[in-house]
Amino acid sequence: MKMQSLGAACTVTGSMHLLTLDAVGGSTRQLLIDCGLFQGGEDLEARNREPFPFDPRDLAAVILTHAHLDHVGRLPILVKQGFRGPVYCTAPTAALAETVLLDSARLQVEGYRQDVRRARRQGREDEVPPPLYEEEDVHRTVALLRPQLEFGQTLQVADIRITPQRAGHILGSAYLLIESAQARLIMSGDLGNRESGLQLDFTPPPAADAVVIETTYANRTHRIWADTLVEFRDALRESVRLGGKILIPSFAIERAQTILYTLKELMDAGEVPRIPVFLDSPMAARATHEYFEYGDELIPPVREALQNGEDPFRPSTLHVVPTAAESQRINRYDGPAIILAGNGMMTGGRIQHHLKHHLWKPSTSLVIVSYQSPSSLGGRIVEGAESVRIMGEDVAVRAKVHTIGGFSAHADQDDLLAFLSTAGRPHVWLVHGELSVMEVFVPVLEGLGLKGDIVPDHDTVDLLGAGFPAGRPPGLPTAEARDTRRSAGGE
Repeated sequence: MKMQSLGAACTVTGSMHLLTLDAVGGSTRQLLIDCGLFQGGEDLEARNREPFPFDPRDLAAVILTHAHLDHVGRLPILVKQGFRGPVYCTAPTAALAETVLLDSARLQVEGYRQDVRRARRQGREDEVPPPLYEEEDVHRTVALLRPQLEFGQTLQVADIRITPQRAGHILGSAYLLIESAQARLIMSGDLGNRESGLQLDFTPPPAADAVVIETTYANRTHRIWADTLVEFRDALRESVRLGGKILIPSFAIERAQTILYTLKELMDAGEVPRIPVFLDSPMAARATHEYFEYGDELIPPVREALQNGEDPFRPSTLHVVPTAAESQRINRYDGPAIILAGNGMMTGGRIQHHLKHHLWKPSTSLVIVSYQSPSSLGGRIVEGAESVRIMGEDVAVRAKVHTIGGFSAHADQDDLLAFLSTAGRPHVWLVHGELSVMEVFVPVLEGLGLKGDIVPDHDTVDLLGAGFPAGRPPGLPTAEARDTRRSAGGE
């Protein structure tokens, strides 16, 4: 039972894990768990153009844990390079993945055309790389989706038994129990925050021989939900007093719906003023429709509202912004207003347009409710950058910045330990986390009598093997070495 992580190894993006498993009769099968796009800085995004170190035609199947772009965004590339097999997922994941991939293709084509126009003025248009894929590639990919995964129901894939269970991360998200002729493996995908404002908790897993687990927040615990609501309410009240725009960068799936639901609750209760709310994300608007169809995955108050024919995601002052032209007109609106726009890490999307127009104003508030990769635009703002480059222009950071971590859809350390508490005594393999975070989690696992190992990037590991000394693969730089490079300007 071997695994090669080709994304989300020592980083939190680009999830892709190639499993080689023994099947019945002694043959081997290759399964790909997720096929995500790298998002973040230029170095990370350049990895999207690297060739796959395997032949896509050799895969028995692709299994998707959920529909976020960093878990599905390279699927059309896989199909362009010859994959024609089934892509198994839950029904909500299939519906959301189509929306996510079509939006990704559209943005890539638009970005390519803009880059070509700029480069043509310098005679360099031939140097502009083409889009990774276009809409027709997405349509070919969607045709391969097989929404046959149902929570608690076992599916046989090439002599491998796969049982998905609710992960509680976003709509349709699943972790996978994978049973081969050798052993039982759990692939966590992304696990949910048990203090989620929207999703039901993950289902406790059964005992397994090995667990591959995400570690986005494995070094900390989130604020409790009640405290998060107070922090969010107070940030909004202070922002309204400043009189400017309130920018909330948000991922289109789960985070946007959670923020809309929370805004409605706070406004209906008179906790915050009823100022205009602009949902400037066509993808978030489309994705919200899926929450009406699959509301059984949501917490009771939301589920009951949906059953009663109510819209729990629509504050009374909500304006959905369908076009780019209307998005630009928002910036001419006088007075305080909330602008909820994608994307969550501010690496692209309409939020960049609003940041360019408002980040330099002291009356603006930037309310950050999503994880920020250190290399992303959002990460640099959180770290206190005085100026950032947006859409080719240097913009001063004078806005009031509020960072609210309790909205996270990711499990924190307590959640991860709760997940592992029912899994027996598995060998725990760490993915989908920054290296510094995983280095904190390894000794925590050791204190509980569990062997934890950091999964190296691209190198094959034996999931049933002994692992590495102190949980660190060979060649992994120490924290001291990384600090030395950073101080020397090497990172």
